[in-house]
Amino acid sequence: MKYPREDKGAGCKQYMLDNPGVAKNKKVLDLGSGCGASAIAAKMSGSAHVLANDIDPVAAIATKLNCELNGLEPLPAATEDLIGSEPRGWDLILLGDMFYEEALADGLHAWLRRCIRTHGTRVLIGDPGRAQLESHGIKRRLLPLARYELPGAVREENYGLTSSTVWRYQPEL
Repeated sequence: MKYPREDKGAGCKQYMLDNPGVAKNKKVLDLGSGCGASAIAAKMSGSAHVLANDIDPVAAIATKLNCELNGLEPLPAATEDLIGSEPRGWDLILLGDMFYEEALADGLHAWLRRCIRTHGTRVLIGDPGRAQLESHGIKRRLLPLARYELPGAVREENYGLTSSTVWRYQPEL
């Protein structure tokens, strides 16, 4: 898979490529998609539908460019904030490195729980071990699935974080 820059939540991308059955024939949301690497990996793994979502409009442009680099038709990309919205029947939600602020983590926890309760959504989180995730109560609801080393350039710009863990989110319903 080609992309100009690695993202910090890269674990989900690699997990999709290593385990293509996870996304195969699924409706997938890549929440906080950044450069779209996880969304692209889900599409390459045979997902039925993928939406890349990030509130930063530049992320939609980066996703489009990365699709072109990988020989894919551009994936749908949305820039509205979906956290707290009515769940849309996603089979799989991918998150990367979104636990950098407690209020955001609290909102994610409540919304993801609703998605799971309403539609049976599976949630995978790629996180490089941010202190906010490590200290948040949500951590008790995470089951580790895989761990990946971060590329050197990503390590240099991320205050010594060296790896990303892929977690399955399992809240109390």
